[in-house]
Amino acid sequence: MMSYARFSALACLLALWFTGLAQASTLSAQLKQPGYALLMRHALAPGTGDPAGFRLGECSTQRNLDATGRQQAVRTGGWLREQGVVNALVFTSPWCRCQETAALLGLGEPEVEFVLSSFFDDLERAPKLLQGLQQRLVQLNQRKGDKALVLVTHHVNILGYVGENVGSGDMVLVRFDAQGKLLQAQRFASP
Repeated sequence: MMSYARFSALACLLALWFTGLAQASTLSAQLKQPGYALLMRHALAPGTGDPAGFRLGECSTQRNLDATGRQQAVRTGGWLREQGVVNALVFTSPWCRCQETAALLGLGEPEVEFVLSSFFDDLERAPKLLQGLQQRLVQLNQRKGDKALVLVTHHVNILGYVGENVGSGDMVLVRFDAQGKLLQAQRFASP
């Protein structure tokens, strides 16, 4: 016969398991719906900004993921699959740290999207890029069907669009209107 303490512990474990299933099905179900996307900050790339004179086409001139960042990106991809996100359109900033993060997620072949470019070193570009992001969300929303829309970008882009600071590898589920303007946001910490 099971003791009350064991029964309570088992009941708590089952409740946690069902809660995890509910979160998983909720995230993947939302991402399949029109008007939802997942914005992700690239995984850990030690430092801030890029070295002086960096060039987009040359990863050796940029701040890049380290081994911890690569592991983080792979872990995040695994976590997303556990949540039921398996069929995705993945877009990335042209910066190497974003492209590598997007590829390591293992959710699909990433496509470079210039409106996801960093404006850390040129804040005057922010309004144009954020307006471009809104327009691109509308276009991609029409293209995605029931696939998840995953956009790997930079801290400044997410802060500009969502108004929230995020850490390396953090994700924000966004719901947007027919003009690409933010309606709702829910943050997910990097697993």
